Amino acid sequence: MTPVKMYTTQVCPFCLRAKALLKQRGVEAIEEIRIDLDPAERARMMELTGRRTVPQIFIGETHVGGCDDLIALDQRGGLLPLLGR
Repeated sequence: MTPVKMYTTQVCPFCLRAKALLKQRGVEAIEEIRIDLDPAERARMMELTGRRTVPQIFIGETHVGGCDDLIALDQRGGLLPLLGR
């Protein structure tokens, strides 16, 4: 399975929703990068994505976007192939 990385904060309902969807699709491990604990990681996230909001989700080298983007990708049938399933 393709590795999943997610920039998150502790109190983010969209992060929880995205993690739940990924787990429903068989993702067992998500590399979480907490930007509320490390301001340098927030800056890195913004540099990589051009976005300030969380979650920011990467599947392999592909930047999926946020929670709404992940849901839309799943509804189009694109999430499972990206995950390598």
